[in-house]
Amino acid sequence: MIDLYYWPTPNGWKISIALEEMGLPYHVLPVDIGHGEQFEASFVAISPNARMPAIVDRDPEGGGPPIPVFESGAILLYLASKSGRFLPADPRGRIDVIQWLMWQVGGLGPMLGQHGHFALYAQEKIPYAIERYRRETERLYGVLDRRLEGRAHVCGEYSIADMACWPWIVTWKAQGIPLERFPNLRRWYDALKQRPALRRGYELGKELRGRR
Repeated sequence: MIDLYYWPTPNGWKISIALEEMGLPYHVLPVDIGHGEQFEASFVAISPNARMPAIVDRDPEGGGPPIPVFESGAILLYLASKSGRFLPADPRGRIDVIQWLMWQVGGLGPMLGQHGHFALYAQEKIPYAIERYRRETERLYGVLDRRLEGRAHVCGEYSIADMACWPWIVTWKAQGIPLERFPNLRRWYDALKQRPALRRGYELGKELRGRR
């Protein structure tokens, strides 16, 4: 059994989607980031950066004590290794997925997060910051759109790279950037939305989204 420390956000959805797609049994432990639960000592002991999501694998391969894992990219790699799914075994395919996963965790997520913060949530609207991060968001949408030209998935077969990117593209309406400008991205986004396991992972904890 895997303990999933979770809140319904793009980074949280990455892991709930992966767990559903991989068919791994898990137990949800909500971490209410709106009330600062990510800073509680018991959670920081698992996730030293005080960020959600995190997991604890209570039945790790080879036995032994439970294994805690923090950072969404590391969790995806761990779960892919545990399940033997969604990460190619051959070196070329494997590094292709890993480099696009790193692109998401280092670029797509942080930049869209910054744009969302300054454009939607910051009490003081700073035009320079909004425009800077909007341009970078649009650039990254373009990178992914070009990558998906002639491809059904980010890297060959459906993989953890898709699971990492899709939850951030979900925010396109809030970001105010029409997907119609990125036809390959739109096609990929709509196709993945039809996957039952992805839908289950995305809808996990939807009743928590409006909680204050």
